[in-house]
Amino acid sequence: LAAANRLKLICLAATGTDNIALDSARQRGIAVCNIRDYCTPSVVQHVFALILALTHHLNEYRTLLNQGAWSDSPQFCLLDFPIRELTGKTIGIVGLGSLGKGVASAAQTFGMTVAAAELPYHATQPRKNGDALAGIRRLAFSELLNVADIISLHCPLNDQTRHLIDVQALRSMRTDALLINTARGGLVNSLALIDALRDGRIAGAGIDVLDQEPLVDGDPLIEAQLDNLIVTPHIAWAAVEARQRALLCIAENIDAFLNDRPINVVNA
Repeated sequence: LAAANRLKLICLAATGTDNIALDSARQRGIAVCNIRDYCTPSVVQHVFALILALTHHLNEYRTLLNQGAWSDSPQFCLLDFPIRELTGKTIGIVGLGSLGKGVASAAQTFGMTVAAAELPYHATQPRKNGDALAGIRRLAFSELLNVADIISLHCPLNDQTRHLIDVQALRSMRTDALLINTARGGLVNSLALIDALRDGRIAGAGIDVLDQEPLVDGDPLIEAQLDNLIVTPHIAWAAVEARQRALLCIAENIDAFLNDRPINVVNA
């Protein structure tokens, strides 16, 4: 930023702002604008793609199929891995913004109970005034970990949320619980997650984001090669429709800034 002495505007092609020195930009009079509500349908689809793949053990059953297990089976189906219905299960959402609300709405159509982490996420008392979204309970983060069948992360990465899912959080989760992270890689302590998956302290995880992207130096989650871990290359947001909306939102931010009516400024 110090070297870019003509810079007036930074347009993020995302909602998250953890990759920009916001205070430095503000001090230099540089506006930083993000884009919002452009990829919710895509992210919701991906969250449930991960949840369904894990609950139905699609990777494991595909491996059995490739090994000829169905051909050798004495019955019409394979039942090597238990399949759970989502109806009646509890999903715990950390970060009830546009994405979290989208996941909550989809979860309710599956017949799930929805709970969301109280702010701040380390709070010990639930919010007193309820929640604006019907049917969603607000719980302290520690309580959410205890009761949820699935934890889905949709909060920003900052000093307060880095490694929010650490050794203690993973120990607090149910042994049959799933962790889904489509937000930011830094929210999860990767080594702690691998240990928890290997030791059976949680049942599985679906991860779309890593600490370093692309994987210049490798990543333990990629190298772990665990059946109960699905890693995807930061594609939850990437439906063609969402990418087009992202471009349109960026263009709107630039147009508004050039016409002296900036919108979506995150460092005002």
